[in-house]
Amino acid sequence: MTLEIITADSLTPLRHGFFTRKGGASSGIFQGLNCGQGSSDQSEIVAINRRRVSEAMQVDQSHLVSLHQLHSPDVVHVTEPFAAKPKADAMVTATPGIALGILTADCQPVLFADATNGVIGAAHAGWKGAQLGVLEATLDAMEDLGAERAEICAVIGPCISQSAYEVGPDFMDSFTLDDPEASRFFANGQGDRLQFDLPGYGLYRLRQAGVGHAEWTGHCTYQDATRFFSYRRTTHAGEVDYGRLISVIRL
Repeated sequence: MTLEIITADSLTPLRHGFFTRKGGASSGIFQGLNCGQGSSDQSEIVAINRRRVSEAMQVDQSHLVSLHQLHSPDVVHVTEPFAAKPKADAMVTATPGIALGILTADCQPVLFADATNGVIGAAHAGWKGAQLGVLEATLDAMEDLGAERAEICAVIGPCISQSAYEVGPDFMDSFTLDDPEASRFFANGQGDRLQFDLPGYGLYRLRQAGVGHAEWTGHCTYQDATRFFSYRRTTHAGEVDYGRLISVIRL
């Protein structure tokens, strides 16, 4: 099956893509392109999936780098492929031929590019990472490599949308105590429940940070099971594990 790759005009001419689950070798609950090496899927099958992604990005599989993600604001500067995954949630590079790969299953995958100055970045931004500042930290790290903030384009890929993201009042309080403006990213749900707009919040943080351009592709991971893996949908279904989507950018 052919891979399905979502792209953004604002990131061209750089090779990039938000890969869906289509076109992979995994089966069962991981059906499709599961690129999560930390999942309980067969490791050799995950390797096949990652090789297909590498081929689509036109890099050697060893040059498709990813992280041990832990919902932090930490950023890694990548100059060459690494054997052991660093514990962080974002990467930046100015080195051609390195493909930065972020894994998600409801959290925001964010790809960054300053094509003029030859600097790219990729971030895993769930609610916690976004709140802690991983998006701003990625912009700072790109500037350290020579990027200009006003020239950086940032695109949020498929993630959970507001209509599918139910949270409690304490969750909202953790945002509004730091920034009262964040209340606009919460809508009333049933009873005391609220609906959180994760991509809206991500766009807000990026624009407040002065990025040149920010957008969301508009795809909800929870609502489209044929194209996307979703941690929350898996939890609601009582399944034991879930696949991970990959989003990649390279110079």
